[in-house]
Amino acid sequence: MASYTGRGVHGQIVHTLGVRIVSGALPQGATIDPRALGEELDVSMTVMRESLKVLAGKGLIDARQKRGTFVRERKFWNLLDADLIHWQAEGGDGQRLMRDLADVRSIVEPAAAHRAAIHRSNDDLLAMQAALEAMADDTQFPAAAAEADAAFHRALLNATGNEMLARMDMLLEPGLRERDRVVHAHDQAADPVPSHKAVLDAVRDQDPARAELAMLDLLAQAVHDLDQVTGTVQQQAQPR
Repeated sequence: MASYTGRGVHGQIVHTLGVRIVSGALPQGATIDPRALGEELDVSMTVMRESLKVLAGKGLIDARQKRGTFVRERKFWNLLDADLIHWQAEGGDGQRLMRDLADVRSIVEPAAAHRAAIHRSNDDLLAMQAALEAMADDTQFPAAAAEADAAFHRALLNATGNEMLARMDMLLEPGLRERDRVVHAHDQAADPVPSHKAVLDAVRDQDPARAELAMLDLLAQAVHDLDQVTGTVQQQAQPR
């Protein structure tokens, strides 16, 4: 699930084609002519073939005898892939992505907070505290603030003492980072520190019921912040 895009010419071509596919500019079922695309994007066939291999690995395309290379149905896409998450937001499907993320978080994270309050270690508390302090540093750029937020939730999942829950960061983090990239770029969002501190305090006090409720409050605030920010962006985009 590591991001591929941004790595030279290959990364640029992967990004360009990925956005076209997830946005529907290259619709599901469409046939892809690698040679024509290579000429359009002014890259060699070697670059084009390598780029298509990356997209195939993400489930976006396939190649069959007689049919050639084509865009696969959405049900085959690796929607947990970090690049696909970014491309969906960039391609105009951000609201659907954020809604789905909020649903998944509401299922996973309150239960994780409950369990973390029971099983956390001192090292877990130190990791959560360090992330909280980084979040409180108002000199950070949005990317650093998003990293601190991700680190807090990663530490919380680790604190559950359940290895499978701990690896849920692979599912949540790409979407969380994309959400934070949007929210932290605007000043309409509430200060995230108090809601995260409430979770940490409950986990530290080994109060699972309070930890679960604190996480529910945090998630409600996260949804509200995103609504505030996206509403502002939509208003700014409207002609005056």
